[in-house]
Amino acid sequence: MKHMTAPDRGSRPRVTLRRRAGVLLRLPAGLLLVSWQYFWRITALHRSETPGDAGDLPAPLPPEVVDERTKPISEGVGPMFHRRFRVRIVDARMSARALIATVAADLNRAAPWTVAVFVKTRGREGELRVGDEYRVQMPGPWDGPVRVIGRDSTSFTLGTLQGHLEAGQIRFGVRDVDGALEFEAEAWARAGDRLADLLYSRLRVAKEIQFNMWVHFCLNAAAFSGGRPSGGVVIETRGIPGELCRDTGGR
Repeated sequence: MKHMTAPDRGSRPRVTLRRRAGVLLRLPAGLLLVSWQYFWRITALHRSETPGDAGDLPAPLPPEVVDERTKPISEGVGPMFHRRFRVRIVDARMSARALIATVAADLNRAAPWTVAVFVKTRGREGELRVGDEYRVQMPGPWDGPVRVIGRDSTSFTLGTLQGHLEAGQIRFGVRDVDGALEFEAEAWARAGDRLADLLYSRLRVAKEIQFNMWVHFCLNAAAFSGGRPSGGVVIETRGIPGELCRDTGGR
């Protein structure tokens, strides 16, 4: 299949020493915001963390969205974490299709502005299509480019690109369950390099910032659906050894 055209090499993002230093300088502010939000959160959180296996790996990347800028899980460092953030929404005034379309039209509407800002770098504003690209600006090691690698009527998936300090993908989806909506963010992620591995899987600092971001993303989606979360947010984390991630590139 025809692969996507990469931009000029001069415009490709690079993980420079200056950017690495910026990441570390921004971490204290990010941690302060995370701690503040933890303190004031009243929604119940149901967390579990268990060992995973090869069944936790994501599907191979679609060939049509893979090019030299793609950063698949196989290029990451350390263990992979398969995480699912799920909230049940009752009394929603939107259908599953309408809710995912609303989220896709403006990712910043659901993202907590204190932790992340999505800047669109390819594609039209107000819509989300396969091949569109964003730069996610965060106070942690995920500040970097992503590409839309999947889209259907009730879900969309983002994949990391070169220059991102994480390697992986995340899928957002909505479905009807017993008269309510279920909004879910499902992520497959490894640290993009050894610095990110230290902050993510060793010190667990960046991992908690990511945790906070996707919990709030789910709750914000519930809020603008017109409904309310029921039963809190369920967070499931499964870790698998990095050696199982060798054949997930899709190239």
